Amino acid sequence: MGRFLNSIIPYEAYRRIANSRYFVDKTALLSELVPALDLEERYFCITRPRRFGKSVMAHMIAAFFEKDMDSSTLFEGLEITKGNIGSSIDFDYKDHMNQHQVIFIDFSTVPEQCRSYQDYISSISTGIKDDLAEAYPELSIDQMQSLWDILTNIFQKTGDRFLFVMDEWDALFHMPFVQKKEKDAYLLFLKMMLKDRVYVEFAYMTGVLPIAKY
Repeated sequence: MGRFLNSIIPYEAYRRIANSRYFVDKTALLSELVPALDLEERYFCITRPRRFGKSVMAHMIAAFFEKDMDSSTLFEGLEITKGNIGSSIDFDYKDHMNQHQVIFIDFSTVPEQCRSYQDYISSISTGIKDDLAEAYPELSIDQMQSLWDILTNIFQKTGDRFLFVMDEWDALFHMPFVQKKEKDAYLLFLKMMLKDRVYVEFAYMTGVLPIAKY
């Protein structure tokens, strides 16, 4: 259980929502996502206005899939446990609950004393590398390598794939220290990490801005 890899944060965030007085069960969405696992059409970017519940759904997805957690009591009695609502394939939800390596990134979180794009992106990249090094000590991960090379090497040696859940992908676009060249570098970072990568089992992104436009 790390800061990004199989983090407890989305579980705790969703638990608070699920226990609130005005909770609305939207777990049927999970039955729409499971069929996309490890397929070519496994990339989703949900763009909606602010306060639309995007982060709640991101937390729900991560809490359901990620390893190192026991989400059975959290999802007990919710729609996903009652049948394959809206699913194009038959599956048992227990085959996927807490069975996947999940990398959860909240791009709106800014490190302390962050003054540049490099401070910002290094905090994310280094944090994920640290989590991977802790999760795969037998691989002697070289943290000087790029994040995508490390993830590729892990897949080659273990067969493990990763489910990415990324909340507020466009938060960086509104940060005062970010110029156009940094925005371009950030988009390249996302592309290199995700596009056509064999280790990507699934990618779910939320934000206000439509990523296709950028």
